[in-house]
Parts: sequence; structure tokens; C-alpha cells
Amino acid sequence: MTQLPRIQAVVFDLDGLMLNTEDIFELAGQQLMARRGMEMTDALRRGMLGRRPIEAFTVFREMTGFPDTIEELMMETKSLFEAIAVHHLGPMPGLISLLQLIDAKQLPRAVATSSPRTYMEALLGRLQLLSGFRFTLTAEDVTHGKPNPEIYLKAAEKLSVNPENMLVLEDSETGTRAAAEAGAFVVSVPNRHTDWGDFTRSSMRVTSLEDPALRRLIQDQS
Repeated sequence: MTQLPRIQAVVFDLDGLMLNTEDIFELAGQQLMARRGMEMTDALRRGMLGRRPIEAFTVFREMTGFPDTIEELMMETKSLFEAIAVHHLGPMPGLISLLQLIDAKQLPRAVATSSPRTYMEALLGRLQLLSGFRFTLTAEDVTHGKPNPEIYLKAAEKLSVNPENMLVLEDSETGTRAAAEAGAFVVSVPNRHTDWGDFTRSSMRVTSLEDPALRRLIQDQS
């Protein structure tokens, strides 16, 4: 494990890290494929994970050969996602108490996601989680999506901290690579959708947001 730094700010990924949206996307993807007489594969799902929507559906279209435009696929998936999310959307285990700990330590927190702003604001707003973040960065705020480090370099700049003093929480290989390339202290929190990835660039790997090692890392900040 990398030497523990002095943490001055915390930046969260969104999908699969804060919210259980990867579970919902899995169901939506299965329905999308079933409508076309096919099944969602692990290779296809992994190719899309952690990317901005346009990039993710470019991969999807290339791998499936579907004649639908990227925009059509995105809109259809959005409709399927929203129908499922009504009954299934929720925070990942440990998120709420982790946010409370970060706030108790008076560490500023932000969001850096590959997802669109309207999507992020709708989901965090629905769970009343949006207001506690200093700022949010989304797909529209960068030229290059993850694994490019641009979004995390921008986060560090907006937080007025050096990247090495910024704790980034990520669930995917793609996001982990982006944060590591930015020079941040990245804690990877893989879930069942992402635990196949290469997390060798992580500063620390934990089992969930409830992991005692993650809690100690934040608790020990003065």
C-alpha cells in the first residue's frame, strides 16, 4: 500500500461508487439486448464501463453491429433505466455514514463523473445528496473522458489542493487509471460489476465504503 498522505479533499465517482446504478444499467442492458434477440455479454458490459455515454455507446455499437444510431441507443437505454430506477435506485452501502464522517472532519467533497450533468443531478437530487458537495464535474466539463486524467486534474484545481492530497474514490479500472494519472491518492472500491479490472494503480483497495481501512484513513486526518 502507498504511504498515506495528508488528505485535504475527497472526490467521488458516481455510478457504482455512490449509487447502485450499475445494477440498474445491467438490467436495462439486458432488456435492450433482449429486444433484439441477443444477450448482454461480460465483454460488452466491460467495454462500456466508466466511459462517457457517447464513448460507451460507440463501443456498444461497434461490438454489436446494431444499425441503431448512438443517439437512438442512448435514448432507449435512458428510458429503460428510468423505469427500473423508480423502484431500485439507492445509495451504495456505507455511503451516508462516510459522507457524515467526511463532513465531521471538515473535508471538502466533490463529484467527478463520466455521466451527463442532468442525469447526475436528477439521481443525487432524488436521494437528497447533491447539496453537500462543493461542486460537481461531469461529462460536459471535460474534453477527454476517463481514463484520461483531465477530470481529476480539474477537480484538484477547483479544490485548490495538490493532487497527491486529494482522495479519489473509484469503483472501476477506468476511473482508477484516471485518478492515478492525475497523481491523486486513489482508493478503489470494486463491486461485482468491476472487480475483474486491473487495480494495480490503486493507492489502496477496499471491499466497500464501509471498509474499516477507508474509515481509518479519513478519521486519522487532522
